[in-house]
Amino acid sequence: MLTTERKALIQQVLRRDGRLIAKSFAHELGVSEDTIRRDLRELATEGLLQRVHGGALPASGATADFPSRQTTASSAKNALGLAAARMIQPGQIAFLDGGTTNVQLARQLPPGLKATIITHSPSIAVELAQHPLVDVELIGGRIFKHSIVTMGSISAEAISRIRADLFFMGVTGLHPETGATTGDGEEAAIKRLIACQSAETVVLATREKLGAASPYRIVPLAEITTLVVETGDYADAKQMFQHETISVVNA
Repeated sequence: MLTTERKALIQQVLRRDGRLIAKSFAHELGVSEDTIRRDLRELATEGLLQRVHGGALPASGATADFPSRQTTASSAKNALGLAAARMIQPGQIAFLDGGTTNVQLARQLPPGLKATIITHSPSIAVELAQHPLVDVELIGGRIFKHSIVTMGSISAEAISRIRADLFFMGVTGLHPETGATTGDGEEAAIKRLIACQSAETVVLATREKLGAASPYRIVPLAEITTLVVETGDYADAKQMFQHETISVVNA
């Protein structure tokens, strides 16, 4: 089998099964495990999969920068944002992570809602500036331009002093094996810290994030309380995470 044929088959298996074990796949094709590992390295370099110990997982397609993501899956993000906005109760403190889906959440908070929103996203703070009853607390720090959120020691120190009822966490991948992942190590650490400071963690996931993985782990699935997905993805998400304690909500 030619290299291009093996690589095409690898991607086919990942789409079908959601994972690939290098040793078993090499045995199935009658080639060495080193050959398959080389194929996986090359495909990972091209951003076509995410290598993990012993094999590979599908790579997340949600890794573009903030301006690019603003124009994708707008109807899906609108539905997810609306469903999530209903979760915030009067008097609660909610932390909104950065991301285009959470921007939709901010836009759809009911005008009569009196609550406190904490965020390290200037974009979300601007969206909420005109809300009549929501108090907005903006975490300072160094701007991470890819996601347009603040990070660094100043951000971490401020976050460590808060206690939130809900954390709406942005991810680029959500997989049963790797949990919630993202593309930057420092951003993953900040998200993990916010989750630790929050009573519940909610993830709003568009289709390309489900069953996919990015390089840096944020938290395992056991630390996510609720997953909000589109109507068309509800059955697949329930099946994918059936052995987890996470609650799946249909948007």
